[in-house]
Amino acid sequence: MASPPIAWPRPTFQGDFVTEYDKLYIDGAWVPSTGQETIEVINPSTEQVIAAVPAGTPADVDRAVAAAKAAFETWGLTTPDERGKYVQAIAEGLAARSEEIAQTISDELGMPLMWSSMIQAGLPAGNMAGYVQILDEFVFEEQVGNSLVVKEPVGVVGAITPWNYPLHQVIAKLAPALAAGCTVVLKPSEVTPLNAFILAEIIDSSGLPAGVFNLVTGTGPVVGEAIAAHPDVDMVSFTGSTRAGKRVTELGAQSVKRVHLELGGKSANVFLDDANFEAAVAPGVIFGCYLNSGQTCSALTRMVVPRDRQDEVVALAKAAAESIAVGPGSSDAQLGPLVSAAQRDRVRGYIQKGIDEGATLVTGGVDAPEGLDTGYFVQPTVFADVTSDMTIAQEEIFGPVLAIMPYDDEADALRIANDSIYGLSGGVQSADIERAKVFARKMRTGQVNINEGAYNLQAPFGGYKQSGNGRELGKFGLEEFLETKSMQLP
Repeated sequence: MASPPIAWPRPTFQGDFVTEYDKLYIDGAWVPSTGQETIEVINPSTEQVIAAVPAGTPADVDRAVAAAKAAFETWGLTTPDERGKYVQAIAEGLAARSEEIAQTISDELGMPLMWSSMIQAGLPAGNMAGYVQILDEFVFEEQVGNSLVVKEPVGVVGAITPWNYPLHQVIAKLAPALAAGCTVVLKPSEVTPLNAFILAEIIDSSGLPAGVFNLVTGTGPVVGEAIAAHPDVDMVSFTGSTRAGKRVTELGAQSVKRVHLELGGKSANVFLDDANFEAAVAPGVIFGCYLNSGQTCSALTRMVVPRDRQDEVVALAKAAAESIAVGPGSSDAQLGPLVSAAQRDRVRGYIQKGIDEGATLVTGGVDAPEGLDTGYFVQPTVFADVTSDMTIAQEEIFGPVLAIMPYDDEADALRIANDSIYGLSGGVQSADIERAKVFARKMRTGQVNINEGAYNLQAPFGGYKQSGNGRELGKFGLEEFLETKSMQLP
């Protein structure tokens, strides 16, 4: 049985600092790491250290994988109804602690609390709860001629998750993995790991059998690589950069394990000539591109517009960008800081690159926003006259930087939209929905937002090309964690 919650002391605040989370969660218990090193967690709004977590080791991964492998022997044989009860309990725990989760992620990521409450806490709870119904409806076996075709759990899953939507990305892997009957070893991002400890406490309180879920914090080169290379890990589900995803694939290939990747993006938001520019440009800037300070893999960072309407779009985009309140996570701002000094410097470097390569700087720039010298802040930035050969049109910036790209005709717009190594997301704006759908079908990308269509947790999420393989969310996410067996009957 899982250990009682009291086995893990709640952190206590000492000014702006939180005492160390000094244990890992392995085999249903809080245990010390075999290593002595820790990783500091920094509040990007204040640049102050707020916590420290264990820097896990390959030996910690070995322990966690062994626990997950042993637990799979029984967990993998449970019924969907049994698994659904645990999924429901975890969903209720996430909902009950949503305020704490939102505040924690706001502190470690920098997203303003209003957005953190809706997105960083709300989406994971809703996604976890959704898998209860998916389990009720999913067909795990069917008769095909004289064969019984069954869906079975893939086994031990290594989940390696990013810092930008930390708990959402964890739950996008954990919920379907548990629903499928898999056991999990989680390595959250070392940049925003604190929410994963809250999740582990919720799981511990849910009574989930020991070893089904295990938490090992640490860096990608140490803990992440140990998970990806481990011979007893049957599948790795990774979200992060394309560069790191290639490394995970390389390591996983040594044991021919299943590798699911959700990687980078450089998505185009295409405005056809009949679009409502007055209504669509501002949301395309504020929500399509700048949400989470632009730290969104599916952000619509390239706004592709008719050449003879570019001046109109530029004026609207400039007004939208300059209307955005920038401030710390504790404020009512719409846009918080970037997650780290390294990320801030990287984004400012891209802004300078855009200037150097001849793009027109409409607003923003490399300097810190006025009055925000402390914290990892970047001005909301807009470029115009961007061409496909420019760095800011090709590389994922991961910051609040919009590139406006003019086109000559619809064929040219499609060429620009598809001129990318990525294919994660996209947008089409048009007064004619059918026309927009025809254009969207030609875009080489995993999802397309037509006229600001709402985000759907039941729809598949994933990319084409170097944006990855496989899909998350809904029944499509569940299928990623299942093997197919055929039994030929007499």
